[in-house]
Amino acid sequence: MNQIFTDDALTRSIRHNVLKATPRSDVSTRTIIVSNRVPTPSEKAATAGGLAVALADAVRPGTIWFGWSGKRADETSKVANITVHDDVTYATIDIAEQDYYKFYAGFSNAALWPLFHFRTGLLRFNRPDYEAYRTVNRAFAEALVPLLKPDDLIWIHDYQLMTMAAELRALGVTNRIGFFLHIPFVPPALLQVLPAANEIVAGLSACDVVGFQTAGDCKAFLDSAELLLNAHPDAEGRYYHDNRMIHAVVTPIGIDAQKFSQLARRAEVTADARRLRESLGERALVLGVDRLDYSKGLPQRFDAFGRLLYTYPQHRRRVNFLQIAARSRQEVGSYQTLRRELDRKAGDINGEFSDFDWVPLRYMTHAVRRSAIAGFYRRAQIGLVTPLRDGMNLVAKEYVAAQDEQDPGVLVLSRFAGAADELTEALIVNPFDADEVAEAIHLGLTMGLEERRERHEALLAKVRYSNASRYCEAFLGYLKDPN
Repeated sequence: MNQIFTDDALTRSIRHNVLKATPRSDVSTRTIIVSNRVPTPSEKAATAGGLAVALADAVRPGTIWFGWSGKRADETSKVANITVHDDVTYATIDIAEQDYYKFYAGFSNAALWPLFHFRTGLLRFNRPDYEAYRTVNRAFAEALVPLLKPDDLIWIHDYQLMTMAAELRALGVTNRIGFFLHIPFVPPALLQVLPAANEIVAGLSACDVVGFQTAGDCKAFLDSAELLLNAHPDAEGRYYHDNRMIHAVVTPIGIDAQKFSQLARRAEVTADARRLRESLGERALVLGVDRLDYSKGLPQRFDAFGRLLYTYPQHRRRVNFLQIAARSRQEVGSYQTLRRELDRKAGDINGEFSDFDWVPLRYMTHAVRRSAIAGFYRRAQIGLVTPLRDGMNLVAKEYVAAQDEQDPGVLVLSRFAGAADELTEALIVNPFDADEVAEAIHLGLTMGLEERRERHEALLAKVRYSNASRYCEAFLGYLKDPN
C-alpha cells in the first residue's frame, strides 16, 4: 500500500512551528470549522446552504471558518486569505484549475459521491484524481496550520476532506480534531470497491471524533475500521489506531425549526407565494425540492407521479406536482444525462395527462430563494422527499417546520433518507416502487384532518428537539471531552 503522507521540508518546518507552540492555557477554546466551501459574509442568508444554516450556533465570535474560496487559480494556495466580519474570521484558499477538476469533479464527485450513495456502477476512479484529492487536502492543512492556537478545536466537514486530519497530524498538529460526514457511509463490502478504501479509513482515524447522521452509517464505518485497520471497536464506538483513541458517534443534523416556521409564515404573503396560489387555484400541490442529483431519485419520483395520475384518475386536474431541482456539478457527465432523462419524462407525463388549462408536472432547474421555498412548503399538501439514498435530507425537516399546524400537509419520505430514522410518522416509502409512492401520495391527498394533525404534531416535536443547536452542542461536546 502506498504511503499516504510524505515528510518533506515544508512538513518538517510547519511541524517544528506547531510543536514549539505554548502549552494549553486557560484561554477560551476557539472552534475552527473547515469545509470545502466557505459561505462568505457577503452571501445573503436567503441563499445559504444547509451547512451554513446548521452550523449557525457554532459560529460565534472568535470562530474561524476555513475552506475553499470558490475561486480557481493557476496554483492551489497554501496561504489563506483572511476576512473578519462580526468577530468571525473567514479564511479561504484558491484551488488550481487542474486540481479542481481532479479533486472535486474527479475523486470527490465521480468516485466518493456515487460510492457513498450505493451507486458503484457510476464510480469512476483513477489514480491522478486521487493524488489531486490528497494534494488539495494537504494544501488545506498547510494553509490552516499557521492560524491555529494550541487550544483550538478543529471540526472538519464532509467527504471532500476525508484525509485532511491525517495531513494535519503529519504536520505535527496535536489539537483535538473532529470530522462529520454529511452523506451516508457504506458497509465494508461496498467500501472496498474503492482502491483507496484503506487510506480513507486511516485518514478518518487520524481524528479524535468521527460523526455520522445515523446509527447505520456509524456501524458501517466501525465495521470498515475493524476489517481494514484491524481495529477493535467497543460498545461505545471507541477504538485505537496509531496510539490514538477514535470515537465514532451519531449526531444527526437539524434545522432551527422555530426560525424556519416564522420564515414560512412570512413567506405566505410574498409576491412569490401569491403567484403560486393564483397559478394553482383550488388544486392541491405536491412539492419536491432537491439538487439535480442522481441520488435524489427524481426519475423514479416522476414515474411515481405518473402512476398516481394513471391509477387514481380522480386526482387529474385536481393536483399539480412542482419539482424544483437546482442544477449542480454540471461538468460531471452523469448529471447531464440525468437532466436529459428528466426532460424526457416530464414531457411524456405532461403529454399524456395535460389538458388545455392544466399541466400536471412543473419542473424547474434554477435555484429558488430559501424564503420563497419556505412559502411553497407551507402551501404544499404533500412534501415528496424520496431520495434513493441520503445522509439526512433537511428538506424533510424544513417541510414539517413550515406547515400550518391547524391544517398541515403530509410528508412522504423515502426509507433510505437518514431523516426516516427520526421522522417515523411520515408516510415511509421505498422510492424504487412507483406504485407504493403513488399510493402514499394518494393517501396523503385524501387523509383526514385529524390524522394529519396527529402525524404532524409528532413530527414537529422531533424536528424541534433534534435541531441545529442540539447537533452542534452534541458534536462539540464529544470533541471537547477527551474521555
